[in-house]
Amino acid sequence: PVTDDPDDPAIYIHPADPGRSLIIATNKVPAPKGALVVFGLDGKIRQTIDNLDRPNNVDIEYGLPLGGRPADIAVLTERLKRRLRVFRIEPDGKLTDVSSPAGLNVFEGEQGENGAPMGISLYRRARDGAIFAIVSPKTGPREGYPGQYRLSDDGAGKVKATLVRRFGRFSGQGEIEAVAVDDALGYVYYADEGDGIHKYHADPDHPEAGRELAHFGKEGFRADREGIGIYARDDGTGYILCTDQLDGNSEYHIYRRE
Repeated sequence: PVTDDPDDPAIYIHPADPGRSLIIATNKVPAPKGALVVFGLDGKIRQTIDNLDRPNNVDIEYGLPLGGRPADIAVLTERLKRRLRVFRIEPDGKLTDVSSPAGLNVFEGEQGENGAPMGISLYRRARDGAIFAIVSPKTGPREGYPGQYRLSDDGAGKVKATLVRRFGRFSGQGEIEAVAVDDALGYVYYADEGDGIHKYHADPDHPEAGRELAHFGKEGFRADREGIGIYARDDGTGYILCTDQLDGNSEYHIYRRE
């Protein structure tokens, strides 16, 4: 339990000792109660980082070059501040804010909720280790709804975000919040709440980066297509899971990753 609205969780897998892994989640309300909450695998709170202004979704990635050494990071969308926040996951399991003071604003120039970041998933490109945040706003256009930002050192040991593309189709029904990236195969999936699940190349430099690869999950849902998760096996098989957000009794829809 948290004080207000427990929302989107991400799991950090400890590189040396799986028992020291963490569950990192948001308390999705305005500041000062808005918070990133860190739990151990026993469900006990290890750390609370508060005074975040409606932290919406959070994701984890490993090995961002920062201050001359690789950093495992948790990145969240701070909706009411229209920016990302980045936290280094230290070896002792504590999170430290490494956000560049003015370098993490997103959807600049957009008006109203078109500029309010909501969903997020991180992507680590296999060929060079570059790390990107794929972010969806609260509302957006029919074409070019999510934004993709490269995360990098700002020169002072903090993390900045640089826009590299807007991409993706949207039906106009509901919104897009759930985003998930398959690092190993290089695909991004996002849930068009009233219309289905879309699949694109996650690499913004892929020659077919702008082409939709699949549009599935169009049938069988009775409410919003909401959270997406990926169960990945080393041989490329596995599952894409999506929730049908039914009031009081949600269901999971499961698709083959391959």
